[in-house]
Amino acid sequence: METDKRLSAFKRLLDIMDDLRQQCPWDRKQTLDSLRYLTIEETYELSDAILEKDMDEIKKELGDLMLHLVFYAKIGSEKNAFDIADVLNGISEKLVHRHPHIYGDVKVKDATEVADNWEAIKMKEKGRKSALSGVPKSLPAMVKAHRIQEKVKGVGFEWEEKDQVWDKVKEEQEELRHEVKNGADHDKMEDEMGDLFFALINYARYIGVNPEDALERTNKKFMKRFLSIEQQAEKEGKSLKKMTLEEMDKMWDNAKKAEKPSRL
Repeated sequence: METDKRLSAFKRLLDIMDDLRQQCPWDRKQTLDSLRYLTIEETYELSDAILEKDMDEIKKELGDLMLHLVFYAKIGSEKNAFDIADVLNGISEKLVHRHPHIYGDVKVKDATEVADNWEAIKMKEKGRKSALSGVPKSLPAMVKAHRIQEKVKGVGFEWEEKDQVWDKVKEEQEELRHEVKNGADHDKMEDEMGDLFFALINYARYIGVNPEDALERTNKKFMKRFLSIEQQAEKEGKSLKKMTLEEMDKMWDNAKKAEKPSRL
């Protein structure tokens, strides 16, 4: 019964997509390229909903993203390149092949071995010579750094202890401070700053923290507190530009105290 319900809902979306592609001027006009940026936006909206733990919003954003996937498949079918069945069968075959511990006789002891096997199988499937060849060029720098580190881990290029990674962070921090103190040029400071960021991202991975999520949480926290400062200043008839840093610090502390207890 549940399977029939899911199939019925998915067929309804496919039928609506067919109608829109035939009858709606906007939908008829769309191409793979024109949808690309909209899909990126929808993905970030889903990410925001996940960070907010808003299940109702997650459901809505998943629907928006699902529409885009169906849309791409529809365009692919019009070009006689692929259709939604090809897409679904393709991912199903990939999952079966990359989970030999489920659909074969391979034995694994934990999730880490599963991930390592996945990368090894992926390398063989695509005939890749480099563990890094599958990292998308257009990924944001922080996400790309995290993915690079995950990729090289799959072939054993990994520190043994997280304390070693933290030592590397401190080493890069000192190198940056040295260059800044000695008046290094912009390129050198940028290079050392990049090394420090990369080391911090690597440490985050070692302690099980997603650096992108961590930074976004801090962004949201900062924005919330700064908005509170602006509101407090407005109530008191003050302008932030004319206030001292000490006055703003007091308002910042007030904003922190007003927050509900959290792990932030």
